[in-house]
Amino acid sequence: MAEVPVQPARGVLRPLGIDEVHIAPGFWGDRQELNASVIIGHCHAWMTRSGWIRNFELTAGHGAPGERRGREFSDSEVYKLAEAMSWEAGRTGQAPPQLGELTRLISAAQQPDGYLNTKFGHSRYSDLEEGHELYCYGHLIQAAVARLRTHGEDDLTRVGRLAADHVCRQFDRAGVCGHPEVEMALVELFRATGDDRYLEQARLFVERRGAPALADIELGRTYFQDDVPVRRARTFRGHAVRALYLACGAVDVAVETGDDELLQAVIGQWEHTVATRTHLTGGMGSRHTGEAFGDDFELPPDRAYAETCASIASVMLAWRLLLATGEPRYADLAERTLYNVVAGCPSLDGHAFFYANPLQQRVPGTPPSSDIPSPRPDTSLRAPWFSVSCCPNNLARTLASLAAYVATADDHGVQLHQLTACTVRTALSGGRRIGLRVETDYPWSGSVTVRVEEAPGGPWRIGVRIPQWAETARVSYDGTHDTVRSGVMTVERSWRPGDEIRLELPMRARWTRPDSRIDALRGSVAVERGPLVYCAETVDEDVPLNSLGVDTSKPPAEQGSPVVGVAVTLTANAHVTCPDLRQWPYGPDTTSPEDAPVPLTLIPYYLRGNRGPAPMRVWLPDHTPPESS
Repeated sequence: MAEVPVQPARGVLRPLGIDEVHIAPGFWGDRQELNASVIIGHCHAWMTRSGWIRNFELTAGHGAPGERRGREFSDSEVYKLAEAMSWEAGRTGQAPPQLGELTRLISAAQQPDGYLNTKFGHSRYSDLEEGHELYCYGHLIQAAVARLRTHGEDDLTRVGRLAADHVCRQFDRAGVCGHPEVEMALVELFRATGDDRYLEQARLFVERRGAPALADIELGRTYFQDDVPVRRARTFRGHAVRALYLACGAVDVAVETGDDELLQAVIGQWEHTVATRTHLTGGMGSRHTGEAFGDDFELPPDRAYAETCASIASVMLAWRLLLATGEPRYADLAERTLYNVVAGCPSLDGHAFFYANPLQQRVPGTPPSSDIPSPRPDTSLRAPWFSVSCCPNNLARTLASLAAYVATADDHGVQLHQLTACTVRTALSGGRRIGLRVETDYPWSGSVTVRVEEAPGGPWRIGVRIPQWAETARVSYDGTHDTVRSGVMTVERSWRPGDEIRLELPMRARWTRPDSRIDALRGSVAVERGPLVYCAETVDEDVPLNSLGVDTSKPPAEQGSPVVGVAVTLTANAHVTCPDLRQWPYGPDTTSPEDAPVPLTLIPYYLRGNRGPAPMRVWLPDHTPPESS
């Protein structure tokens, strides 16, 4: 059984698990170690402190309902943490010490018929719209699958399967959850156990939604995607995390049942959303109200919500679509989202997190308390914990299982989708063993070396994704040199140990302009280098950011010494566009073309907020002198 979060029975590509791919020290390897040494323990400590773990003890001991702590969905955070610990046990061979105690408490709280919830024990399923009971089961089942695939049967897998059996009995005729999640969990349990009931129940949940299946609410049925059946929707809408989780479940159902119509419907929704409703960073969700997608081209930088959990869900969906189709555009979006949003969620020390990820911060903001959960998910700085702390735990399980999103195989060879330092050990058809080592300092360097360390004899293929942002790249192998376009570069030959493919990607800073239909961004530009989006922070500037416009006649230059951590920083030429305070904030441009430019330092967006409160912006007014335009 492969150690993977997603293991489809069919599709173009087969995912390689954390037992087959090991991420080496470097950009992502360092974050996995931070997750293991700090983030998982930090989440456990805060959930203990907040009483969310004790809720299971109270439920098992029939404690007073008033003693329960946390929101109605706090159980799911404990399950996400258990999943993170299970993947970490598979990654390192050593389970975090708290996993056994969590499993004991969860198991003790489960009722004989499989029902398990610390909030609604005496009023089961009385609020399907907002109660999150099925949502919590989804995360429990995913934790159980992670444990099953990395360890084997134990109490956690037993609890998860009992809960799934209960769901199939309870919801075989009617009902769905206001927050999709259980759908993809049930499909994955089907994949792990072969029990068709779980797949059928997931299919029923997907098909019922939009009939409608839930009562209307103040935010409308669109909020939980109950306004139109999945097959008829043209785009992702409503609450961004719910929409993306539902899409993941729909893809899983489509793949396992051979329902190409359903798969194509989700692909069409993904295409429309990426083209009209996705931020430059890969973040999804424009509205704070309802944590929701906005209308087409509604992408304001300062009011972008772009929840971290939505970005993780976007990566999960992109991975499923990649496995189903083999198309590299899905890995392109996953890369963008991972490097700019997911990597930026934790602080450098791993003790604070972003929930919302706007592309502009107008005022410095107030540092959140280190002693109490932040009540505001849209805080301008990372917070140690939130009253709704879905993002830290989602991050923990994602980083622990990240190696399972790096590479795939098919009957002909291996494909590398994320350019990270790693080793790959797997078997192709017929039991042919192969081994690869990837060496790179990506995303700082564009040099990637893929070295063969084990080969079975006879021809087989190595595929490497050339990112869409690169357009072209230089590739060398076996004495040949060539220029290849973005997509998947595949080389087939009889590889021998020691053979190498060398890739050189053009890591030049570049100006990026928005679609003119994004009215909030007209007249602005952004800076990208490789997969990274850059931003300006006032920590580095003496002039307010809203008084600066950039000169795009020359590309930004790389700075010799990094400003924050291990990073490539950039410098652009800027002009002060509003030198004087006016009595009336409208009128002609007061900047003279002869104004001397001032240097503007740019840092990777994911590193923002690590040096204290500061205004920040990704999109900068274009103030290129007319003669240079």
